[in-house]
Amino acid sequence: MGYETHITRKTEWFDKDGPNISLEDWKAYISSDPDMRLDGYAEAITGHGDVLRVESEGLAVWTAYSGHGVNGNKAWLYPGSGGIIAKNPDEEILRKMFEIAQALGARVVGDDGEEYGADGGVIAP
Repeated sequence: MGYETHITRKTEWFDKDGPNISLEDWKAYISSDPDMRLDGYAEAITGHGDVLRVESEGLAVWTAYSGHGVNGNKAWLYPGSGGIIAKNPDEEILRKMFEIAQALGARVVGDDGEEYGADGGVIAP
């Protein structure tokens, strides 16, 4: 399943109520950032050569990621839970997520509630 990290405006990313990042907010951010591309889908090739494809209206890729294209790797971000999600991000992706969060008036929080800062590391409580 993987570990998810969230760009959120909510007190807790999983709260049903609270300020959401709308699809329109997300698309506006993507169009303002030349290193982001709105694809609407993600594809990966499995170890058996099958193609796994996921489609979502707001699915975007960060094209300036240093691992972009290496072994099929991409930094995909997508809407969910009222925010923007990345699955299993490394520190470089977490730094980009922090930059995005700043632009959206939000913060970066992991599944377990830890918050990430500008350097991609966990902020001490």
